[in-house]
Amino acid sequence: MELKWTNKALSDLARLHEFLAPVNKIAAARTVQSLAAAPTNLLGNPHIGKRLEEFDPRDVRRILVGHYEVRYEIQESIIYVLRLWHTRENR
Repeated sequence: MELKWTNKALSDLARLHEFLAPVNKIAAARTVQSLAAAPTNLLGNPHIGKRLEEFDPRDVRRILVGHYEVRYEIQESIIYVLRLWHTRENR
């Protein structure tokens, strides 16, 4: 399996960092680092996330990383990180 980040997911990481950094730069960096690292766990078990039926026939799933949701899609041997956000955000 291979892991790829979409531009939107990378923008989400930057947006979250920009939101958190004015309050606590160290916590913002730590949060972004943990969110960036979490999808690597999917390489060994890509189907661990809950499948989101509303995207059928695509295999879109979600995992929770603390209070953050990470959505990803499995296509053959590639896992695409699609989006991520805090669960309190109105999405």
